[in-house]
Amino acid sequence: MPIPAAYPYVDVSIDESALIPVATRSAGVIAVVGGAVAGNSGEVTTTPENTPVVIDTADDTAQFGQVTSGAVSTSTALRDSLLIALEQNPRPNKIYGVRAKVTNNKPDYASALQSLEAADDVDFVALANEVDPIALGLLKTHVESASASGNKQIGVAMINPAIAKSATYVNDIDTAAEPLKSSLGRMVLMAARGATVDVASAAMGAIAGYDPQVSLVLKQLGEVTIPLASQYSPSEITGLSEAGINPVVSPALMVGGGFYFGDCRVYSSDAALQFIDIVRVLDDIDFRLKAGLVGAVGDDRITKSGLTLLLSRTEGILQPLQSAAEIDDFTIDIPLLGILSRAESSWTPGDHSQINDARTNRQVVLNVKIVYGPAVNQIQVMLAPSLS
Repeated sequence: MPIPAAYPYVDVSIDESALIPVATRSAGVIAVVGGAVAGNSGEVTTTPENTPVVIDTADDTAQFGQVTSGAVSTSTALRDSLLIALEQNPRPNKIYGVRAKVTNNKPDYASALQSLEAADDVDFVALANEVDPIALGLLKTHVESASASGNKQIGVAMINPAIAKSATYVNDIDTAAEPLKSSLGRMVLMAARGATVDVASAAMGAIAGYDPQVSLVLKQLGEVTIPLASQYSPSEITGLSEAGINPVVSPALMVGGGFYFGDCRVYSSDAALQFIDIVRVLDDIDFRLKAGLVGAVGDDRITKSGLTLLLSRTEGILQPLQSAAEIDDFTIDIPLLGILSRAESSWTPGDHSQINDARTNRQVVLNVKIVYGPAVNQIQVMLAPSLS
């Protein structure tokens, strides 16, 4: 075999593998599902049923309006809910509208929700201006099922705003809403007595406009108004919050007025998943780890150098989150790396067994510990007056 010629003297080849982007998922994508029926003229809306459609502007919602004699009205629940979600500031990164088939004035939510299974970028789902517990139960089932399958979603619902004030108001609505409580932390429940708009869609749009780690306490809800006589008393605000239901409030301390999240709770039976930002941060990290580590599958090897590369990959995913203050700190432990970092002569029978099992099954365990520093939701001040 001849010795290669010196020409072209410097031969450069380019490895583009490091330029392949890592998959990302926006933490602010919402979907509103609801009915948009034909008007008296018999015309149908232009959007097919059970098909997620991206909404960018208010004009885009016209396709979900009711058609009467060729004119589009704003009278459908779906269009109104999409409009109020668009009005939030900051607004969601992306909005889907899904037209459900309507039979006897009842939307077929089950089929419409099923159509969202392929839209794997959706973070939040709400039913347009819906307060029926049975329908909202379908929403809970959907978001829990989607989340269990790896597509983490949160359902946002509201208490019927027409329920009148009573001495047992908080207990009554909490008892009625109990079936919506999610052990997986997948439901957010809003309460806005006297409101005339879809507070669930407004809240969903507002939540999605913020980064995952942001607390929603005292964040404003745009386009929501509540008569003074219907607004919650201090005891009701406390009771609703402690029940995991977020009251909409209008504190006199907030300059300029308006209506705000009274708390940032998840309607959950799991004490560890009480706040919206905790669930959102965990969902965000969950996706980032999956997207960032999938490239290691089939490439990184169960050797000291291979697992060191895996450790480096994981640090590269979490370090930006720490720099952005989404998390405060993190630690990563790969038990097999600790064994492989020692001389083989020092391995115990248990160490040999772990390495052999890992190489036989081609499976590696990473233990990732996250330190989350939540926002302040309450400040307690001790005021000590003195006459001297």
